[in-house]
Amino acid sequence: MVQLLLVAHAPLASALAQVARHTYPGCSAQLQTLDIPPEWDLQAAEAAIRALLPADQPVLLLVDTPGATPCNAAQAALAGRSDAALVHGVNVPMLWRSLCYGSLGLAELAQRAVEGGLRGVGQAPGGA
Repeated sequence: MVQLLLVAHAPLASALAQVARHTYPGCSAQLQTLDIPPEWDLQAAEAAIRALLPADQPVLLLVDTPGATPCNAAQAALAGRSDAALVHGVNVPMLWRSLCYGSLGLAELAQRAVEGGLRGVGQAPGGA
C-alpha cells in the first residue's frame, strides 16, 4: 500500500484531509498531512516532511503549488528516494482519486492522481 502525504500551506492540508475523511472514511487511513505555517523556512519544512516519510513503504506526496516552500521542501526531502513520487496542484478530486486507488503501484497512483486533478478543473456552463 502506498502511503499518502499531503503537504500544503496552512491550513489547506488539514482542510483537504477533513474533506477526504468525511467523504471516504474507510480509505483515508494511509493519509498523513502537514500544514506548513508561514514562519517556517525551507529547512524547517523539509525536516518536518522527512519526519513523516515512511522508511519501509512507497509514498506519494501531494503538494499545493510548485515553486513554493511546501513543494520545494518535499522535493528536497525526497531526493534520492526511488520509492516516492511528488504531484503538485492538489485539489479535492486529486485527493479523492489518490485515496480510492491506494492499492495501485506508485507510478500508476501518481498518474491517477494527476488525471483526477485535471478532471476536477473546468468552467461550469452558464457563467460569464
